[in-house]
Amino acid sequence: MICLIQILKSSAVVNFILIVIGSLIGVLFNRRISERLNKILVTGMSLSVLYIGISGLIADDINVLTVVLSFAVGSLLGELLNLDKHINTLAEKVENRFNGTKISEGFVTGTLVFCVGAMLIVGSIRSGLSGDNTTLYSKSLIDGITAAAFASTFGIGVMFSAIPVLILEGGLTMIAAAVQPVLTTEVVNHMSVVGSLLIVSIALNMLEITKIKILNLIPSIFLPLIFCMIL
Repeated sequence: MICLIQILKSSAVVNFILIVIGSLIGVLFNRRISERLNKILVTGMSLSVLYIGISGLIADDINVLTVVLSFAVGSLLGELLNLDKHINTLAEKVENRFNGTKISEGFVTGTLVFCVGAMLIVGSIRSGLSGDNTTLYSKSLIDGITAAAFASTFGIGVMFSAIPVLILEGGLTMIAAAVQPVLTTEVVNHMSVVGSLLIVSIALNMLEITKIKILNLIPSIFLPLIFCMIL
């Protein structure tokens, strides 16, 4: 019950609301939202995400070796599992399966963009572990802007993609909050630093500076659970 209340107060609800509002704005203004305006707003959001990632790197008692090993082993696991390819392949299958009507096209497109991303995973974990919703608030704002752009093209179907976003973000936040009491401050700090580095990578991709397969790096955020105990 406590976890459920936390979800209802969390940024998952904010993300849900902003996607709905953005979609309604997109439908109302139709194609009046210019690509130029959308691009400059996304650039501004990207710089904000970069700042959030950098600011999250400041933590006490960080063992650099733990961070290095987490990324080394995590990236190898992610590459061997090829998470990026599998998730994108699944996304393509879903898109092909439901790409029949304008409403379903908008729903599928919105769901894939808003749900298939490392920022949702990292942000939800940080929210559940430390109550820091900064990452998800930034994601919410970006999603709201993107929803407006999508809805001006695909219509009201984009708005319904807010539902799976609420379920996924809320569920991951609840899981992270449930395991937080058994984690030490040291483990949480190291997971936060690894997650912050992933957020920096997300911002660099958003700014089109790099093309990092961030989904293949996701296992790294969980490895401080092991290496903090060993080291």
